Amino acid sequence: MAQAAESVQDLLQDSFVPAVGVLCSGPAEAVSRRNNLTFTQLLRPFCRSTSEGHIRDPNNQLQVVKNLRICVNNVVTSTSTPSGNLSPARRRRLNEVVLSCQPQEGAVSSSVTAGDYDLSFNDHSLRASAPWYSVWRDTLEEVCTSKHFTATTPWFEAYRENFLQSMPASDHEFLNHYLACLLVVSSSEAVPVEQFLKLSQEQHRIQHSGEYTKPKWFIPNTLKYYVLLHDVSEGDEQKADSVYEDMKQRYGPQGCYLLKMNSRTLPAEQNEQIPDPWSQYLHRNDLQSQDQFEDVPSAVSSSADENDVNAAEDHGSAETGGEANRMEDHPLQLDSVSSSGSLQALGATHAEAKKPARESESASGGHGACLTLNDHDRIRQFIQEFTSRGLLPHIEKNIRQLNDQLVSRKGLSRSLFTATKKWFGGGKAPEKGVSEPKSTLGLLYPPEAPELQIRKMADLCFLVQHYELAYSCYHTAKKDFLSDQAMLYAAGALEMAAVSAFLQAGAARPYPAHYMDTAIQTYRDVCRNMVLAERCALLSAEILKSQGKYSEAATLLIKMTSEDSDLRSALLLEQAAHCFINMRTRMLRKFAFHMILAGHRFSKAGQKRHALRCYCQAMQVYKGRSWSLAEDHINFTIGRQSFTLGQPEKAVAAFKQILVNDSRQTATQQGAFLREYLYVYKSVISRSEVNLPQLPLPCIHSSATRVYFGHERRLAEGEKQAATHVSLDQEYDPGLAAMWCKLEEQLAAAANRGAVPPNFQPSQCYLNSQTDNLQHPLAVVEEPIIVEVMFRNPLKVPLSLSCLSLLWRFQHESERRTEDSAGEFITNERTPAQEASQGDNVVTAETIPDFHLGPEETKMARLRLLPHRTGQLNIAGVVYDLAAASSGDTVADGHQKSEVMVVRGKQDLKIQGPRLNQTKEDKMFVRYGPDRRLDPIITPPMALMEVFFLQFPTALLCGEIRKAYVEFCNVSGVTLCGLRVASTHPDFFTFGNQATTPLTPLSPNSAENCSAYKTIATPPGSSGASETLVSAEDFSPLSNVVDIPINGGMLHPGESTQLPLWLRGPDQEGVHEINFLFYYESPEKGTKISHRVLRHTVFICASRSLSVQASACSSSGPDEDGGTLVFIDVENINTSEAGVREFHIVQVSSCSQRWRLHKCINPAKENDCKLSSRERAKLCFRATPCQPPATSDAAKLFTFADLNLGNERIVSSATPCGDFFFRCRWSSGSRQVGASSARTSSGARNSGLAAAEDKRCNVAHMVKKCNELDLNLIVIWKAYVVEDNKQLILEGQLHVALQTVGKEATSLTPKEEAQEMVLFKFKSDLPPPAVLPCAEMYRLVKTNMHYPETCTHAFKHNSICVVPVSLVLSNCCWTQVDVVVDLRHKTISCEASEVHSAFTWVGQSRYTLQLSPRQVTRLTLRACFVQPGVYNLNTPRVLANLAEQGEGETSQQSRAAEQSPALIIINNNNNDDSA
Repeated sequence: MAQAAESVQDLLQDSFVPAVGVLCSGPAEAVSRRNNLTFTQLLRPFCRSTSEGHIRDPNNQLQVVKNLRICVNNVVTSTSTPSGNLSPARRRRLNEVVLSCQPQEGAVSSSVTAGDYDLSFNDHSLRASAPWYSVWRDTLEEVCTSKHFTATTPWFEAYRENFLQSMPASDHEFLNHYLACLLVVSSSEAVPVEQFLKLSQEQHRIQHSGEYTKPKWFIPNTLKYYVLLHDVSEGDEQKADSVYEDMKQRYGPQGCYLLKMNSRTLPAEQNEQIPDPWSQYLHRNDLQSQDQFEDVPSAVSSSADENDVNAAEDHGSAETGGEANRMEDHPLQLDSVSSSGSLQALGATHAEAKKPARESESASGGHGACLTLNDHDRIRQFIQEFTSRGLLPHIEKNIRQLNDQLVSRKGLSRSLFTATKKWFGGGKAPEKGVSEPKSTLGLLYPPEAPELQIRKMADLCFLVQHYELAYSCYHTAKKDFLSDQAMLYAAGALEMAAVSAFLQAGAARPYPAHYMDTAIQTYRDVCRNMVLAERCALLSAEILKSQGKYSEAATLLIKMTSEDSDLRSALLLEQAAHCFINMRTRMLRKFAFHMILAGHRFSKAGQKRHALRCYCQAMQVYKGRSWSLAEDHINFTIGRQSFTLGQPEKAVAAFKQILVNDSRQTATQQGAFLREYLYVYKSVISRSEVNLPQLPLPCIHSSATRVYFGHERRLAEGEKQAATHVSLDQEYDPGLAAMWCKLEEQLAAAANRGAVPPNFQPSQCYLNSQTDNLQHPLAVVEEPIIVEVMFRNPLKVPLSLSCLSLLWRFQHESERRTEDSAGEFITNERTPAQEASQGDNVVTAETIPDFHLGPEETKMARLRLLPHRTGQLNIAGVVYDLAAASSGDTVADGHQKSEVMVVRGKQDLKIQGPRLNQTKEDKMFVRYGPDRRLDPIITPPMALMEVFFLQFPTALLCGEIRKAYVEFCNVSGVTLCGLRVASTHPDFFTFGNQATTPLTPLSPNSAENCSAYKTIATPPGSSGASETLVSAEDFSPLSNVVDIPINGGMLHPGESTQLPLWLRGPDQEGVHEINFLFYYESPEKGTKISHRVLRHTVFICASRSLSVQASACSSSGPDEDGGTLVFIDVENINTSEAGVREFHIVQVSSCSQRWRLHKCINPAKENDCKLSSRERAKLCFRATPCQPPATSDAAKLFTFADLNLGNERIVSSATPCGDFFFRCRWSSGSRQVGASSARTSSGARNSGLAAAEDKRCNVAHMVKKCNELDLNLIVIWKAYVVEDNKQLILEGQLHVALQTVGKEATSLTPKEEAQEMVLFKFKSDLPPPAVLPCAEMYRLVKTNMHYPETCTHAFKHNSICVVPVSLVLSNCCWTQVDVVVDLRHKTISCEASEVHSAFTWVGQSRYTLQLSPRQVTRLTLRACFVQPGVYNLNTPRVLANLAEQGEGETSQQSRAAEQSPALIIINNNNNDDSA
């Protein structure tokens, strides 16, 4: 990273070049000024030799000098004492150089190359399995491709070049001492030769008089090169040639030159395009000339000079104040909190925050205006001639002379190449100053000292690229200086020895980095010369980086940072950071950390733009790595620097990141951040007058936005309880939403003749993230739209929002139908005057005046819109005034300490739709559908209904009947009709039916006790049942949907009606959630909203009441006499939770199409059955079949039979008793159908046995039908409750469905059990034979014997006793039955063995007959006994079979009579015996 375009070798060669002084006469300088240039400036672009030069070393070996560059400067004298630090002028100039070199705006580096390292990642070369690898790779790619990152740092290169070229001359080295002097005289002067003489004498005086400390001269015999400057456009060329000839005679052809220039005539050649090579050189070398005029040393510290002089970017800014400059104390220290924002001081001088760099010294017009391309070539040729024929021979001559002097002075060999290390070991001791202490700093060598001669020879060899000989001389001089403890001289020799070793072509020896380390330490710690130490560090760092030793280079650069120069420290820290990221193993965090340190030092040095760039580069590493404190510091600094540089938009973006992200800063620090942000933000919005900018606070969770369409639920008025409907206070439940949708579908189907409309869309008055938002919701004009927005304050300080309202856009319905209507929107995002003039006529937005958010608080805000026109509405966002909540601190005089900063802005509500996953493209790519919950369509007015409930209970006993009232109100201006209701519990309520209410007088007790039943008085002594025939069609349709019987079927605007509503407690105890969905329509068809619904949910707590168990058994007598016995077992299972004292069974009713209760045969003969807690009672009733129906319509009628146990009869066939009976019967039937269908589907796997089972199922069905009762019992009870010292009477009814004889039924709802899993069989077994068990065949035919219980016979007179027996056969089914009676069968059961069986049947022993449906036949049999005893007559075998089965299937017959024994006692007549 940070590599220059030139190589390190070129950098080192250009850092140490031969210095040449220039003395110009006045006319000669005037000739150059015609081109807006001085003579030295004129030569600078051409100071590099384009051809190779040659010299011979002391061994007479030819050495090639390539690309030799010379440094040409005016000779300016000075008497100031050289210092180890840069002068203020030099510091100011270096600061301006760095300031003027800025990175290009928007520069993007797609790849970064450093050395041989390629930043294209190879996953196989790294441990990709390491957990940090992916994060490391992503971060490095982000840093390297960031727009803030650049591979090179031209500002550092410019600083380094100017710094190296501005090195002050020193006595311990001769590299920047003048080797030659150009004496320039114009040909237009009267006697140019005399002028040359004067300039030569002036140079001699400057060098040898001893009056001046500057400039420094390399050797006493300085090369003087005489240049005659001729102006072609104005001068006399013949005179110039003659003078030049004289000069060659006087100084020799190698010591003079005729330079012709200014060949261009401006008027004639004005349009000619001539390149300007001087502009890039003018700002570089002005430092030498400026420093040469700086004679007075500065008395202040260098760091103070730099920070005071070089603050070119923020001259006069708030950093001059101590309070506002706190951020400069430490790079990781945030500002202290002040009552007033620290950026307010910056804003006062914001206009001066960006001062331009110093303008060029050139006047109006370009450089080299009088020069042509030929003149450029002449200047270039002049430099080449001076270098090759003057300078290089002069250097070669001096190298030989120094070599000869040293050899002759030491008495050694003629060549230094064969010398040993002892040759230069015995020099004379250096002379010490008289008044100077004996120390290393006061050690001075005389000019003729051998040590200095060796150093001069080494410097000369280095300047002409003879690095091998230079290294030998530096190495030898180093030893001498160290032996003399001349540390400054030794450090210089070590430095140049290391550079010479590196620049040797063959790389015979490795780079001695320890030489450089020793030299740097000596310069810095011993000699206190930071300028030389910095030069040494810059050179060594470049050499180390070229060798790939980035870690050593970074360590060296970091060591050179100090407090004396912020600019130098900033540049070196930045280069160290680039070294860290350029290592083979990237050190990203060290890179970022040192970039932050560099940015801090740049800021202290006044380089705000570079400071901002460093912080932006470091942010790429720290961003998104959970280093919140580091991110806060960087963003805060970026915001401040951006604001100082006049970039408030970037400052707002940086401060926004601090406030949006979850910060771990203290509340005090966050308050300071907020005030800074508000101040910067206010300066930004002052520029924008049309659109409101975006605010970062508070955070809005757009996906959690909820929308409610319509008026909010009205609160209860007195005893009225309003329908719950839907509100924003309710939590959304997907299961409940599906249930409501199913109910609405049922209502829509009922309104559409049983079929759901094809364009049916469920009503959605409440939308959130879980609802289906793909379609535009429908809203009604003049009905509010409530939007609930979730705000979150991420800060630990409170926020205050004021004037909070919704932003909207509206498009009229007529304009929305057109294709191109994008510009026809009406919005309220305008000034307040425009909002009042346009917005309120279309949509009225409610404004919340104050909305406070506590620290880290999440709070909902409900905002309302009221549309006044039809069309398309889009809710775009929220608009509000943001301020930091003031603590209310006041000073002593009562005034507030600081003005509360308030800014106005907006936040958009952008909701991302659901992920699409339907098509193949959706699954391959990440696509999201639309979410249109904030884009409603405003429709014309629609009917609106409210529902209220009166006397609606919250707790009921199981089966309790309670009467309530419901009120329907039309609160809109449109008539409503088609009022219906659907419920999840249709058996819970009924609106009743007037057609089923008998016109009988009510009993007085009914009115007195406020009974919900219709009761009539019964005459005393009546014990029979009262029967009523009722059709099920007389009651409400048996379905989940109930039509509400309102007068006329319509409710006009403003009308209301009240209807009775009977409720029945659920049969199962517990808390029950019962849902009602009311449905209504408008008479007008074809509207966008076809219907509306209103939801209501109630919770009923059901307590135990009674448990009723019933069973039926066939009577032993024939059907026409006995019928069926019904036993009812009633138990009080109430635990006195509701204060119930006792229950009274007041009536038992039956409802069936086939059976009826005939009379009560309870032997207790009690009129009322009372049950206290845990008491039981058993009732017995006789049921008889109903009369056969005469017509098909009569077959559909139900027979209600009432057996009252008290003095009044409850009409069970009227409302509400009959309604609840039919609804409960329908509900239980639908549940049984659902269960049977589930069983059928689960057993479908065994369909292979279905064919074999058909015959068996038909027989079983007929047998089962013989025992079906289908008798429904209604047990009506009253409960006496004590509440508030008052006795209340509660009423209720329980239902028991007796379906089969012999099977017990209960009123309690059975618990659903998990069905057993049916195993899947791959191979079906053979079907079993279709043989019915005896018990089932017995149900086809019922047998009964009639005989005398006792018979007395005189066996002595007649040994055979014949007794007549009547066998009654009853067909129990509704089909023909073939019966065979076999009297020859003998039983062998254990019961029969206990009695005598020695009797026989006489007469016909086998009977075959066929019984018609429900036929009763009597057979007369005769039993013959031969002795007295107890006999069992139940021995005939009765075989029954369905007539349809055929005669051959006798195997299906079975014995029909496995009954109890029929015993007869045969006595012997003893009287006859005695007689």
